[in-house]
Amino acid sequence: MRFPVNHALPLAALVLLGSGGAFAATRSPQPASPATGPAADYPVVVGEPFTIGSTVWTPSDQLNYDAVGNAIVGEGVGVTAAHKTLPLPCYVEVTSLETGRTILVRIERRGPMVNDALIELSPDASAQLGMAPGSKSPVRVRRVNPPEQERAMLRTGGRAPERMATPDGLLKVLRRKLADQSPLLPPPSTPPTMPKGEPPVVSSKVAAPSAITMKPVPSAKTAPAPKPSKPAVAAPAIAQPAKPPVAATPKPSAKPSVEVVKPKPDVAEKGAFVVQVAAFSSEASARKVAAQLGGSVSPAGKFWRVRLGPYANRAKAAPALEKAKAAGYRDARILGAD
Repeated sequence: MRFPVNHALPLAALVLLGSGGAFAATRSPQPASPATGPAADYPVVVGEPFTIGSTVWTPSDQLNYDAVGNAIVGEGVGVTAAHKTLPLPCYVEVTSLETGRTILVRIERRGPMVNDALIELSPDASAQLGMAPGSKSPVRVRRVNPPEQERAMLRTGGRAPERMATPDGLLKVLRRKLADQSPLLPPPSTPPTMPKGEPPVVSSKVAAPSAITMKPVPSAKTAPAPKPSKPAVAAPAIAQPAKPPVAATPKPSAKPSVEVVKPKPDVAEKGAFVVQVAAFSSEASARKVAAQLGGSVSPAGKFWRVRLGPYANRAKAAPALEKAKAAGYRDARILGAD
């Protein structure tokens, strides 16, 4: 028994297969997924120099960037910021010099386009730092290399954990650095010098001026040598031939030599000038700094002064003043000894 054959079925199958292939050929490819992980921070853009007013700003990929200046509140999404010279993108720690609060921020834009501001924070970044909208705050900006987990938080619009609060001693150093620089010029991006310094180097250098103060002592011994003027005063006594004892002449010459030598060491010991490094409300802090710089501590009312010296004159006190300033105490000065 033969069954009827439907010749239309093979033709329909061929049509379906052809249309399916044509649909596959005309279908657009899937879009590429966005980069994640460290690849999301590349490519890094540095850019060409540009001018704001009469000041030229030159972007550079500086790894140890560390500067102080003013922060303003601008635009942007997430905990981000705009900077004039750092590469885009990169990550910085922003510290408020008023509170010591420190946050992690992602630099994504070029700016701010004013010379008296170092960084422009987004609303979310300024809120995390504790800045009021529309305000200006002194800050420290330090480039860092955070872990990928914190980078991902900032890239997705979140917040990274706050850093440890900056101690008061470092805040004082940073405030002095900001006060000493001109706000209308590109600020120096050099790490601040902490007061702790290097005790062995400082102590050896401080000893040098004290050695110099001892040099006038031998010169004082040679001073009486050209003073045979007093024996010359005894020359009128030659009119008495019976009294020309030679032994009488060395006695007056010996006395002045002793008298001249005594005041010189007194001047070297007491001195006329000292270098006042700083004044502290805590005696322990003052003695710690004095031990580091090779100085002494003296009370002054409710404060404890750290001083170097004494020195015979300002020229001999000048090297000690430079060492105190190099250690971070730019308010150090030469004063007359009490």
